[in-house]
Amino acid sequence: MTRPNPTTPPAQTAEQLARADVQRALGLTGPDAELDAFAIRLAQAARVPYAMVNIFGAEQQFFGLATPGDDSELPTVGRSMSLDHGFCPEVVHKKKALILPDVFASPRFAGNAVVDLIGIRTYGGAPLMHEDTALGTVCFVGPVEKPLATGQGSLQLIRQCRDEVMAFLYRRAGFQPPH
Repeated sequence: MTRPNPTTPPAQTAEQLARADVQRALGLTGPDAELDAFAIRLAQAARVPYAMVNIFGAEQQFFGLATPGDDSELPTVGRSMSLDHGFCPEVVHKKKALILPDVFASPRFAGNAVVDLIGIRTYGGAPLMHEDTALGTVCFVGPVEKPLATGQGSLQLIRQCRDEVMAFLYRRAGFQPPH
């Protein structure tokens, strides 16, 4: 029996390869000031301290990021996160928006590592889709739960932001958006 070589990366799936090809074609290569601006506007609109344009690769990478400043008592977050942390992996897998006004109201999500790491109590995210390929997400998170009645408004907001980000990416790369 041969043991896997720990220095050899695991084989990528067809979906991961397609995702990487589209990401390159759209110029998604790393943190981006224009995507940071989208994240900042989303955080402000959602009235939360954190928002991300989250691109999936070997890990989640926040190419757009809004995080509290050094003068805040809230933790700041870096530009990457493991693929098994947070709620965005669910959004990418299902290819559907996910709104959690109160993370603790859903036992399935209440035990997620980010709940303890940065105190997440509310989440809204939508997949960034190119045809049938989920490139990542646009999302917001906050440390205070929201009333359930905010769910529809949050869904509308996150879908609008998703559409704006994808339109921007297509325009910047000279792509015609798929219909």
